[in-house]
Amino acid sequence: MAFSEFFAVSLQKIPDIFALSLQKYLFLFILHKNKIVMQRKILNTLWQNIESNRHLILTGARRTGKTTLLKQLYEKARDKYENVFYLSLESPHLCMMFDEHPENLYKFVTKPPEIVNDVSEKYYIFIDEIQYLKNPSNFLKYNYDFYNNSVKLIVTGSSAFYIDTKFKDSLAGRKWLYEMLTLDFEEFLDFKGFGSLIDEYKKIRITNSSVTVNYNQLKSLLDEYITFGGYPEVVLSNNVDDKIDILKELTQTYMKRDILEAGIMREEHLNKLLKALAENTGSLLNSNYYAKMLQVSPHTIDNYVHILKKCFHIETVVPYYSNAGKSLRKMNKFYFNDLGFRNSLVNDFRNISERQDKGILFENYVYRKIKDKLDKESLYFWRTSDGNEVDFILEDRFLQGKAYEVKFSSKEFSPNKYKLFTKAYPDVKLDCISYDESDTSVNPFAI
Repeated sequence: MAFSEFFAVSLQKIPDIFALSLQKYLFLFILHKNKIVMQRKILNTLWQNIESNRHLILTGARRTGKTTLLKQLYEKARDKYENVFYLSLESPHLCMMFDEHPENLYKFVTKPPEIVNDVSEKYYIFIDEIQYLKNPSNFLKYNYDFYNNSVKLIVTGSSAFYIDTKFKDSLAGRKWLYEMLTLDFEEFLDFKGFGSLIDEYKKIRITNSSVTVNYNQLKSLLDEYITFGGYPEVVLSNNVDDKIDILKELTQTYMKRDILEAGIMREEHLNKLLKALAENTGSLLNSNYYAKMLQVSPHTIDNYVHILKKCFHIETVVPYYSNAGKSLRKMNKFYFNDLGFRNSLVNDFRNISERQDKGILFENYVYRKIKDKLDKESLYFWRTSDGNEVDFILEDRFLQGKAYEVKFSSKEFSPNKYKLFTKAYPDVKLDCISYDESDTSVNPFAI
């Protein structure tokens, strides 16, 4: 039996809370054992800010590779700087000491001198799982206020829900906060070993042409991405059954941990809501509708949605109106951040072309593609009371930008159906994005 197989079987015999940490380190072990060195795009962004005075906080969904990335940053820092340290707060002893007083950090790493004038002497301290502290904001604030000129903290937090509730101080002016999602399609190509196709993929994005040497291969890889998503473990597995097993385990085990840490009493309610959302991806988020379904209050639904957003499972898109106040009173639409996670909830891993939900699945892919490129504050949808709708609006300036209607087949798109929108917003150019290739639509790569 291979080590990884033995380890996986052994995990079934121990409590979830320990198995979760062991699974993470098994993944890191396999990467190291096979000399797999994968880099996320956000690594360069973080490195560019390594010498700024502000702390760096990296948060995101579980098992997106935050620990791996933190260790990559740590190794880069060790190559450049002299005083570099790494700590993991999965150690209960460290948590207890840091909760007692932030100054206890310097019982485990070298304490910097009182005044440091040479920037090269700065102390770089990397800390994994900052959310395990009772008051992480106080810990970060203390070290910034007392050691700003000599200490730089680079930390990870596994859930934005933690960051939201435990960070009692905004840390304004003291931090840069970064969110790390599952792999985007370009990173997916790199992790799959098809980095050589990235230049061609970028060319297609610019030209909107499907007449390229490897277009069909890229389309096949896109089908895999839409079906199984971008969790690194899933992408690196070459066996379909293993991909499905990883996604199911991730969905079930990690949702339990999110539910536990959010203090939710009725686990079955959140699970039912999540499955219902998966079945209605891209629809209006009607709290009253889901409240009746689960026989709970609309306020409870709103709280569940808040938790799902803070755990990076779903995101919402606000409606587009020239009157901002009117927009706030309308319902939002929702999408999943990872399609593999969403498909696991509906237990359907067939190719997109074989599925009844292919339209909403492709629409969710387009959402994620747009989200990876743009500030989510500039993304909207448009809908009238009588059902006229445009899926996505990307506002460059007030009442100016681009609009996209998403169709699985370009034949489903008729420009005449959108005259009401184009008349109301003449400076917002409307295009169709379709899964198929057509002269009248934008292809799935060219967003």
